[in-house]
Amino acid sequence: MKLRLSPQTLKTIDAFLERPLDWKYGYDLSRNTGLKSGTLYPILMRLADHKLLETDWKASEPGRPPRHMYRLTPEGMQFARERSLEHSLVPAGQRIALEVSG
Repeated sequence: MKLRLSPQTLKTIDAFLERPLDWKYGYDLSRNTGLKSGTLYPILMRLADHKLLETDWKASEPGRPPRHMYRLTPEGMQFARERSLEHSLVPAGQRIALEVSG
């Protein structure tokens, strides 16, 4: 299975690199990246399927459903840093969506 590194996926990965050890909520990622939930959550699922993210449920206040949380795995952190560096080295006018084997 391949992971398509679209601009939206790269933006999501970059959001995790801001504080790579912290758990993040999907809603906060959506606000920070500007991505709608219909774009963001499939990206998060693909990153988790590739073992680049770990996921967990956190109990909320009473009467509210638990919240899904995400953070980079060690492999995900290495992958994200490498992709971020590669992406920054390519001039903006020459950037294309990259694919990696997973």
